[in-house]
Amino acid sequence: MTTASIAGAGFGYALLWTLLFSVIATAVLQEMSARLGLVTRRGLSQAIRETFAGRWYGPLAVFLVVAAVGFGNAAYEAGNITGAALGLQGLSGIPSGIWALAVGLSSGALLLSGRYSLIEHVLVALVLLMSTVFLLTFLMVRPPLETLVAGMLQPSLPEGSLLTAIALIGTTVVPYNLFLHSSAVQEKWREDLPIAASLRAARVDTGLSIGLGGLITLAIMSTAAAAFFGSGAQVSAANIAQQLEPLLGPAARYFFAAGLFAAGLSSAVAAPLAAAYAVCGALGWERELSSLRFRMVWLLVLASGTFFAVIGTSPLAAILFAQAANGLLLPVCAVFLLLVMNRSQQLGDYRNGIASNVLGAFVVLVTLGLGGLKLLKVFGLVG
Repeated sequence: MTTASIAGAGFGYALLWTLLFSVIATAVLQEMSARLGLVTRRGLSQAIRETFAGRWYGPLAVFLVVAAVGFGNAAYEAGNITGAALGLQGLSGIPSGIWALAVGLSSGALLLSGRYSLIEHVLVALVLLMSTVFLLTFLMVRPPLETLVAGMLQPSLPEGSLLTAIALIGTTVVPYNLFLHSSAVQEKWREDLPIAASLRAARVDTGLSIGLGGLITLAIMSTAAAAFFGSGAQVSAANIAQQLEPLLGPAARYFFAAGLFAAGLSSAVAAPLAAAYAVCGALGWERELSSLRFRMVWLLVLASGTFFAVIGTSPLAAILFAQAANGLLLPVCAVFLLLVMNRSQQLGDYRNGIASNVLGAFVVLVTLGLGGLKLLKVFGLVG
């Protein structure tokens, strides 16, 4: 919500092409993750460890997974918790630092339950809460269709938009979800079910989820563009709810706060869970929700994020940075996934075909290009 609002407010509809790319990339990569989990009954990190075992670069691959996903999630978990805390601050007026601690404890209690179905139901409810008001507002704002199409089909990077473009990709594709999804499908579709039927159901489930997610992001960017772009107003935690005023009037800030809380809490739960699946799989540890090592990993990620959220001073910058880090991490995770998905020893007839490989390579090249361009700008090698 925050990243899409900043994108719409700062650049109007110019970055909608990143949303279209992200939806396609998410569908491609999540389908591979689901196929890996259902066919091999392995998570992505576990498959990486087994695929590269016995090779000199095997330990390096494991280290990259642990460092990039485990420590990376700990680093930007602060942005997730900060988002939820900002929402609660908007509803109550109580400082966000206090709410950050409460959000961290609530997320820990949910994960400590060890019940996957409960966690899934809570996340679904939070996402639905987040989406309803924005979709209704989008219908009221009704941006011109030709403007939306132009933004999606004419890629551009307005001055100062590169980090936001990378963040938009990172907040949609979310590389750690590749590790989470390959493990989560095993919880949802049992091993005794026919693989073909489970794959069909997983693809439908993934398609609906990604489609709804893309529509929500489109709605958020459009309402922010209508409220802020070209007005000279700067988007901030204090005025970001203005994009909902066409529908809700003075009550807009309360509904936005509820949506921001829902978005932040859902991410605050998903990120530690994904890190635990990734790290435990990479190190060969048990990946059960009730496992002590599994719990210690997600607890470390959650505690780190909570600490930095409590002491943080720049919430919107933290959230944007978190999603930009996701975007920079994406090509690394995508390359690992492509390598694993072409192993006939593990997947047999379910390994990647030409179309999956071409689409996967396209995702890697685009994200590498954006990340490389950002690094060149950081070092002053391009303007």
